[in-house]
Amino acid sequence: MSGKGRTTLRLDKALTHLGYGSRSDIKKYVKQGLITVNGLKAKDSGMHVHPDTDVIMLDGEQIRYREFIYVMLHKPPGVVSATEDNRDRTVLDLLSPEYLAFEPFPVGRLDKDTEGLLLLTNDGKLAHELLSPRRHVPKTYTALVLGEVDDDDVKRFAEGVTLDDGYVTLPGELAVLERKREGEEIVSRIELTIHEGKFHQVKRMFQSVGKKVIYLKRIRMGRLNLDPSLKLGEYRELTEEELALLTGAQD
Repeated sequence: MSGKGRTTLRLDKALTHLGYGSRSDIKKYVKQGLITVNGLKAKDSGMHVHPDTDVIMLDGEQIRYREFIYVMLHKPPGVVSATEDNRDRTVLDLLSPEYLAFEPFPVGRLDKDTEGLLLLTNDGKLAHELLSPRRHVPKTYTALVLGEVDDDDVKRFAEGVTLDDGYVTLPGELAVLERKREGEEIVSRIELTIHEGKFHQVKRMFQSVGKKVIYLKRIRMGRLNLDPSLKLGEYRELTEEELALLTGAQD
């Protein structure tokens, strides 16, 4: 996915980048005859290879090189959107070592109790462009809200609401999907698209109209949708088509 087919790299650098060991480990594998490049045994761990096009095998396993990774995670509740935390599990704790070798980080954050689509990558340029306040990349959520969300709320969200600190949000697109009575309470199931990412924004927007979010899930970022087949805590790399949708969100 890096799109750098003409670039050459030292063999040991390419393999250490992918988490296959230190440079001295790679040197040892070469001496043991465990690494082949295009069917020929590598003689020098410092040889230059075209990692995107050369067929590199390590102990019978083909190495798939890429400079950047783009991982879609269905974030579960109870996990924090951070690279490290002293108290709670982080989203990185959900990833296998082969992905951790790339040193990915979450693009933006979801609250600890919020679930849904979270992108993890080591592509700082893309992350910056997706998070830039000037870009207004849309994010869509589904939520359960305590109280009857009505047409007045839809209208107020469309105009932008004033948060508890006086900030007036950009217009948001609110749709009421269902209302049902649970005991004494009415619970509304809604979908909301916002174009910025203030702290606890969705919860604070509903708070501003006198209602409380009791469940929140992000289902879309830009034109990238959460894969419905991913269970909570599951993840996978983006397809080329999905990456194109995501980079198109910057346009």
